[in-house]
Amino acid sequence: MNRKTYFLFVYLCIVCNYIQSQNTFVPDDNFEQFLIDAGADSGPLDNLVPTANISSITNLDLESQNITDLTGIEDFTALSILNCSDNNLSSLSVINNVNLTELYCSNNSITSLDVTSLSALKIFWCANNQLSNLDVTQNLNLISLVCDANFLNYLDTTENGKLTVLSSANNTLLDLNVTENKNLNSLLINGNRLANIDLTENSILTILDCSFNLLTTLDLSFNRNIRTVTCNDNALSTLETSNNGDLVALNCSNNNLCILNIKNGNNSSLNSLDFSLNTNLNCVVVDNPENSYTHWEPTTFTNYVNSTEACSVTIPVDSLENYIGISYTLPQITNGKYFTQANGNGLELRPGEVINNTQTIFIFNETICDSNQSFFTVTIINDAFYIPKYFTPNNDGNHDFWQIYDTLNLVDRIYVFNRHGKLLKSFDTNYVGWNGVYNGQLLPPTDYWYLVTLKTKETLKGHFTLKR
Repeated sequence: MNRKTYFLFVYLCIVCNYIQSQNTFVPDDNFEQFLIDAGADSGPLDNLVPTANISSITNLDLESQNITDLTGIEDFTALSILNCSDNNLSSLSVINNVNLTELYCSNNSITSLDVTSLSALKIFWCANNQLSNLDVTQNLNLISLVCDANFLNYLDTTENGKLTVLSSANNTLLDLNVTENKNLNSLLINGNRLANIDLTENSILTILDCSFNLLTTLDLSFNRNIRTVTCNDNALSTLETSNNGDLVALNCSNNNLCILNIKNGNNSSLNSLDFSLNTNLNCVVVDNPENSYTHWEPTTFTNYVNSTEACSVTIPVDSLENYIGISYTLPQITNGKYFTQANGNGLELRPGEVINNTQTIFIFNETICDSNQSFFTVTIINDAFYIPKYFTPNNDGNHDFWQIYDTLNLVDRIYVFNRHGKLLKSFDTNYVGWNGVYNGQLLPPTDYWYLVTLKTKETLKGHFTLKR
């Protein structure tokens, strides 16, 4: 190559580089065509757009333009509002668009998105993408965040104190801390895996949707301005809206509610209420049970009361008599299960099991709402007779009668005397026993004597104690 040719080649490279530096590479034809139609490029489609024509654009609405690649957006340095929703984007880089205050990129297939450099960002909607991570801790001016229908299992909004709208529905969130988001007006977190949510710091919240989660409790006592609550399809056992006088709509269907208290002094404003599919719900506490509530679901429900006390329900539980004998076989029962300790603790015993040692056995029955129990004592004896040393006739169902237990059917008659030898009662083993009463009078707690005549003509003598 001679000198003249060489200098010509260098000149052409410099010219090409200069021309390239004055243009922005836009490889997506639909994106470039949009810019041509908007007057930012004169055509034809050559993947280049004059940078000077786009660097001052502040608002760009690319919604539903069938764009797959937004390469070139980095040279829109003055851009304040970008809407690229409803396209076919799998990636989006806005790290150079530091003047963005509003970013709408929902309904794409974006897998990652870095907005940490966008300190001026106020509105950020990225719903229905494929994001598994989202860092908004640097977006301190954010007031509206909508990130529904992604793959987020973690979201940190503790630095976003200005947030008024947070919507992160249909993700896989396991936890969410909104205690620093004191300006929240609308919180939509339905369709996640949240086991709890603390709303005690969100006093101006008006709209809440936490349906389709794993919530077992929901405290709304600090949310006095709330108007709409959607908490259906959780595991709530109680719900109270007594502090929520502005409430106009409540859906708490398909939970495990035992008590629903909506008595807030303003039930007439509650236009929409659905508490259906709560099979354990016995009653609903309202302002006035006499009013008609047929516009609420289920329309067939009628047990409205005016206090939680009126909602009390006794859980049925079977009871069995104390037993004394050589062995005892646990019978079938309907309401409850056998346990060796109170409140369903200890070992569970099965009907048909043979008890060969003295013990107290508890029958425990519970529902999601409450529990109840009874108990009885099995006393195992190896002798022919069991003669109690005391009894306590106080009508509590335990040891209320004094009776001798005859395992071999040898007893003919039983006589009870006071200390002076006065006969107080005579009975056989088929009788329930002595209750500590003589001529209609309760006898005092002290020792009493017995005489037992056997069918063999032998007698047994001794004493026992009456305790009250």
